[in-house]
Amino acid sequence: MSKLNFAFYWAASCGGCEIAILDINEKILDVVAKADIVFWPVAMDVKYKDVEAMPDKKIDVCFFNGSIRNSENEQMAKLLRRKSKVLVAFGSCAHEGCIPGLANLHDRKEIFERVYHETPSTKNPNRDEPITPFEVREGTIHKPIFFNTVKTLDQTVDVDYYLPGCPPPVDLIVKALELITKGEVPPKGSVLAPEKSVCDECPRTKDQKKISKIFRVYEKEPEPETCLLEQGILCMGPATRAGCSAQCLQVDYPCTGCGGPCPNEPDQGAAMLSALASILGVDEEMEEGYDPEEMMSQIKDPVGTFYKYSLPHSIIKRKVMKK
Repeated sequence: MSKLNFAFYWAASCGGCEIAILDINEKILDVVAKADIVFWPVAMDVKYKDVEAMPDKKIDVCFFNGSIRNSENEQMAKLLRRKSKVLVAFGSCAHEGCIPGLANLHDRKEIFERVYHETPSTKNPNRDEPITPFEVREGTIHKPIFFNTVKTLDQTVDVDYYLPGCPPPVDLIVKALELITKGEVPPKGSVLAPEKSVCDECPRTKDQKKISKIFRVYEKEPEPETCLLEQGILCMGPATRAGCSAQCLQVDYPCTGCGGPCPNEPDQGAAMLSALASILGVDEEMEEGYDPEEMMSQIKDPVGTFYKYSLPHSIIKRKVMKK
């Protein structure tokens, strides 16, 4: 039996997904026994022109991590889609937009103004900014074009499967690789993670109590066996797909939502707001003078809390910029 051809690519992301591949440790030997890695820029010297020269569908499976921030990301997404039989959105950035997607609260003009002119460490008296194309003595330099809006991989090209997480948990990576190498993949469009929420994996006790105060993570030492949300500590577990074994919660840190929305939930942030509303409501045990608006004001960063990983993939996608 001939070996499969795998490819890995890193677009707009931090690089954690590349490290996650290495974190499968000795399992990587099982992978290379069944597949040749034909393109992995972070680990081997392969040029874009080498991919362009490949026959279409030469790559059996491409694991694409990172969101689409600029024209180079978009170009490579389209090229690798053409060259790959199966394209996997690998990690939160490709799947949902992730942290780079929070830049959708601004546009290119605002971002450049901050980065190149306003930061305390920047000295730029001529107010220079990237120019493309740019002429130099040796020829013309074509820098990637910085887009106004961060997009997910499937907002750019057709995607076959999604492997969520920031980065994807090792167990999910290993299982996905096993399914792919055995030819036992689920239907196209599937998320390669359990169809339940992080709360279903969390060992903490839950009894649906109401809360009267919201705490930031540094404001309260949590009780070790009680649901963090019921202690007033914002936790995205009810609105986040499982697959991580609730690792953060097991060390007293709330889920921040990197697994993406639960099955059949089109908008992770809206789902979490609904869950939160169910425990912020007034009941007979609440103190007099309970003010729901004052309660909500305790959430200091709503977008960064409820859409930390999913703003580009959400219903709202980005902030509307006034002309």
